[in-house]
Amino acid sequence: MVQLSSATPSRACSSPAPLLGCFGDSRDKCNVEETEAHQVVKMRDPNVKNQAAYPLMLSFSNLAYSVKISHTLNRSSIFPSSNKSTLSAKEPETKVLLNDISGEAHDGEILAVLGPSGSGKSTLIDALANRVSKGSLKGMITLNGEQLDSKLLKVISAYVMQDDLLFPMLTVEETLMFAAELRLPGSVTKLEKKQRVHDLMEQLDLWKAAKTRIGDEGHRGVSGGERRRVSIGIEIIHNPIILFLDEPTSGLDSTCAFMVVKVLQRVAQTGSIVIMSIHQPSFRILGLLDHLLYLSHGQIVYIGSPSHLPLYMENIGYPIPEDENPSEAILDLICDLELSAGGINSMVQFNRAWQSEKIRAIPKLEPSPEYGSMSFMEAIKYSVSRGKLVSGKASDSDASPTIEVPKFANPIWTEISVLSKRAFLNSCRMPGIFASRFGATLITGLILASVFLHLDTSATGSEERVRYLAFITSSVFFICCDGTAIILNERNIMLRETSYNAYRRISYCLSDALTWMPSIVFLSIVYSAITFWGPGLNGGFVGFSIYLAIMLALFWTGNSYVIFLSGLLPDARHGYAVVVASLSYFLLFCGVFLSRNQIPVYWIWFHYLSPKKYPYAALMQNEYQNTRKCFGRAIEVFDKTPLDAVPVELKEIVLSGIGDILGINITGSTCMTTGPDVLKRRGVTDLNLWECVVITIAWGFLFRISFYFTLLLGSKNKRK
Repeated sequence: MVQLSSATPSRACSSPAPLLGCFGDSRDKCNVEETEAHQVVKMRDPNVKNQAAYPLMLSFSNLAYSVKISHTLNRSSIFPSSNKSTLSAKEPETKVLLNDISGEAHDGEILAVLGPSGSGKSTLIDALANRVSKGSLKGMITLNGEQLDSKLLKVISAYVMQDDLLFPMLTVEETLMFAAELRLPGSVTKLEKKQRVHDLMEQLDLWKAAKTRIGDEGHRGVSGGERRRVSIGIEIIHNPIILFLDEPTSGLDSTCAFMVVKVLQRVAQTGSIVIMSIHQPSFRILGLLDHLLYLSHGQIVYIGSPSHLPLYMENIGYPIPEDENPSEAILDLICDLELSAGGINSMVQFNRAWQSEKIRAIPKLEPSPEYGSMSFMEAIKYSVSRGKLVSGKASDSDASPTIEVPKFANPIWTEISVLSKRAFLNSCRMPGIFASRFGATLITGLILASVFLHLDTSATGSEERVRYLAFITSSVFFICCDGTAIILNERNIMLRETSYNAYRRISYCLSDALTWMPSIVFLSIVYSAITFWGPGLNGGFVGFSIYLAIMLALFWTGNSYVIFLSGLLPDARHGYAVVVASLSYFLLFCGVFLSRNQIPVYWIWFHYLSPKKYPYAALMQNEYQNTRKCFGRAIEVFDKTPLDAVPVELKEIVLSGIGDILGINITGSTCMTTGPDVLKRRGVTDLNLWECVVITIAWGFLFRISFYFTLLLGSKNKRK
């Protein structure tokens, strides 16, 4: 929980109720006249004071960010010639993405970052949103003159990515409702959360699509504009103080893009700082923006109000015709200069001179004297008192006036419950995924059971049992490989939601384990019933119960291992390659092809690290632990030898003679190999059955814990 103490107490908000319905009139839609193409709109005059006060100001000064680009591997780098010039290694080139960027953004206004492709728009948004590592970004970012802490920024802000990452099988209303349950605290009742969602859908013009599923490539769903507004709704459900958006109008037609920016204007008017990147705004969109910041090759070529843009272009020597979009005019100029010999430097220098000289003659909008110049703590407290940050609480205590903004809106058990419910609902609406998993389990079990049907207790049958149990162990791991694609798809959504503290990553890991558990239990029962009774494994009902427990532990570990690798690897192609390769290594050293005594000493460590070793040993001991069960008679020593064709009577005579020499009675039915003998020969006697089961389960928990740390440490979602 973040606590901010303030020297000047202000009136506290009695409840989060002011949040509801604070986005203005949803019926404020653009009329037909406004949608006419090429219409010249009257831009906002910054000299006219807005009724809203501006207690919050996000400032950024001298931001600089560059990356090193290494040269690609080529033939000359592998086989250098004798020429000395080619022998000298080239240093990695440095590409400047941001170069001395300064500006400010106020609450109640929209700051738009514009420029051609590759100009640094998304990079600047990421820098302001703390999505660039501190060691790489130079410069200062402050809120009301005080440096902004990254942990606090996560609490008071939200970030809308360019890609709409949503659960495809949830409806619009369900998606927003789950966001409300995660973002809004327990002090907000269920009825208030529903009302908040309904009001938000009305303000976002999503009411008609409330019962429509989001959809994806394989399922029809909402339109692109509706998806974008749903993404925005998820991030503003808790009424953040600062809202960052990366290309919110990308891929949308002009009408949908206008509606999205109109929504953002309403968000800003509630007291939020809205900072967005946009490629090429139309006339109508330009009229909704308060400040523009044009970039080219990471440098500012214009910063100011849209209404000052024609004056700027006139001063630079490129006046804008009356019927031309000012944004298109400056973008055309930027692109022409980028292709010219002199580059963009002349425009950058002119902007600096124009800002320092000409802008002085233009009156600036000053904060309302009612609030004056608020400190950072006072401004945050004032915003909370107005209904911003629903989870925040303002205190009026004279002794210690503070603002408490919890890092997370809900306790961990609430997050687990909501995440599990959401995952179950999304999974239940995609029965094809479970059907494929069930089909793979059923077909694999039936094929194995039919191939090894009714195994006998002969020496040959015993060898077949060993191979069968080994294949059973391996096939479970491969059945679990379907979790790779599922987790890789969900991981991106999880990273988006946890980047700004919607919930804890540990909550996601625990809810994911709970979500998989019913599937694991069901598939274990089906697989065990087919693969135990079909081949006729030993032990009866008791043996089957132990076999089922081993299968449960095996499915749990296999699923956890695949989940762990899915969190570690970047995409499904790498995931499947690493899963298949690593499972092959585990099979080689688990004790099937080489017993523990046959494995070279320098590889014995891999034998004990193989998660297949322990379930395989448990299955072997469950099958061969009965000392009264015989798995090799004396008469069978002649099998698969040149003496196999000798009559049985002659074999009995040979065995009797051997017995006389050894001083023991040996007949054809004498048991030569018991179950424990098989275990010793296979080297699986170092641990007992239940120790192997416990270790198998422990491997599953270890993989789940490792999965959590891969999400915590390996997915920072930041530029380096």
